[in-house]
Amino acid sequence: MPAVSLVVCVYQERDLIERLLQRAAGDYDDLVVVHDGCDTTGVRTVVERVGGRFYERPRAYQQEPHWPFAWAEAKHDWILRLDADEFPSQELKRWLADFRNADEPTDTVSGYTCTWPLWNGKREVSRHWPAGRGFLFHRQRVRFFGMVEQVPIADTQFESLECILHHQPARASYGIRNVLFRRQAYEWRRVISESLMANPTDLSCWRWTDQNWPDHWEQMRRHPLRTAFVRLAKLPTRQFVSMLRAREMPRLSACLNPGMHHFMLGLRIQMEKWRQTRWR
Repeated sequence: MPAVSLVVCVYQERDLIERLLQRAAGDYDDLVVVHDGCDTTGVRTVVERVGGRFYERPRAYQQEPHWPFAWAEAKHDWILRLDADEFPSQELKRWLADFRNADEPTDTVSGYTCTWPLWNGKREVSRHWPAGRGFLFHRQRVRFFGMVEQVPIADTQFESLECILHHQPARASYGIRNVLFRRQAYEWRRVISESLMANPTDLSCWRWTDQNWPDHWEQMRRHPLRTAFVRLAKLPTRQFVSMLRAREMPRLSACLNPGMHHFMLGLRIQMEKWRQTRWR
């Protein structure tokens, strides 16, 4: 029977981590929580109260650089990767209970994905979309480099589930406001642009040895302006069609969100390239 380590990276999110640990009680066998920078809100107390292990790490303004460290600290190979502002639905809890009581999956399965409904700040406004959120994986069957928006890459495949993982931050989980006015989004784009000026192996890595960037990032790195305009045009249409196929009413802000984000990311990367050229 597979044992599961719940791994969470947080930054001053005591209320949210309390909610997560309450809602996820009984869903895991081991708990690792990493705090991005100095804990000033008592997250350690919450974690240790339920028998978890707590670590403070140097401030990185993002969680992905901490993942390789956190996964290495986990006791078990199966990693339940949840954010502090998420929690499993009842159907997902039942699935996790069945998973932990079943035989070990074959090595053809690297992990599992679920549905991650849109949240408008007060309620969920979708049921079947977006799908494909990787939430559980075997750490010896994935590779990863620690940059914002990068996800674990499977050695084999991720199996898709119809279960829901609730994502309920204090704000809306989507929308142009998040792209244009959320301070953290600008910090993420800065970190991505600076990272792309070097190699992925310069970042914190988990089983990742390739000096080359995956094509998704390489396009943005080599041709940031062209890629920015292409994605600004293509991604909204792709989102629209994807929502229709998922039997969801298309929402304008959800459709525009990724295109706008990639457009602004391309501009930021081009600025970084100009800056580095100037100082050579």
